[in-house]
Amino acid sequence: MTVEVPPWAADVARALPRPLLFATVSGAHLYGFPSVDSDLDLRAAHLLPPEEVVGLRVGPQTLQHAGMRDGVELDVVSHDLLKFATLLNSRNGYVLEQVLSPLVVVTTPLHADLVVLAPRLVTRHHAHHYLGFAANQERLYAKTGQLKPALYTLRVLLTGIHLMHTGRLETDLGVLGTGLAYVPDLIAAKREAEHGPLPPGAAERLAVDLPRLRADLAVARDTSRLPDRPEPAAVDALHDLVVRTRLGRDPSATGRAPA
Repeated sequence: MTVEVPPWAADVARALPRPLLFATVSGAHLYGFPSVDSDLDLRAAHLLPPEEVVGLRVGPQTLQHAGMRDGVELDVVSHDLLKFATLLNSRNGYVLEQVLSPLVVVTTPLHADLVVLAPRLVTRHHAHHYLGFAANQERLYAKTGQLKPALYTLRVLLTGIHLMHTGRLETDLGVLGTGLAYVPDLIAAKREAEHGPLPPGAAERLAVDLPRLRADLAVARDTSRLPDRPEPAAVDALHDLVVRTRLGRDPSATGRAPA
């Protein structure tokens, strides 16, 4: 589906009190099922100056902002470049999805470098992230019976399966769920209300499909051709990127809105 990002999203991201390296949209907008009352989740990386890293007064590793704009609830989170790179060089699917999000509101040449490097850091062990995330959402769904955690559980499992099979990241449930005939109805219901009920019959289908997909992801992990560890040359390149950027040898520390 086509997702419209508010034109002021870049201004909201740049209001954080450190230079941005990128900012992208995450959450329901990225997953292909925003509702009319969805909040806007912005995820970013910022750059601390050397004096806030090597001295006694250490700058914020994570910046957060919450608020409202034009009736839209905001959730903005940014990590310093070193923290972001450390997470990226792990099996953290959150930051992988953030840096590779196609919904870009602020970008830099360094962001472009990260987009190139990120796929080379993907391993079969990213499946553990998706299995864990799905388990948390499935517990929430079992407790509440609500549509939103059901959609999140489906999306997470299908993203993990696709990543294990192809090495490529896909987060849009409308693309991932083409083999499940009831997914369009779930997405349509979610568009109407953030915390709406499940459509009739969906609970019965989910009771069958969620355990099957969870098992499919475990098998996909065990049979994936993805490596056990990130590509060493990519890790070296990520290290060099952090060092030269921190020391001011890279002119990419000022974020710009995408063309």
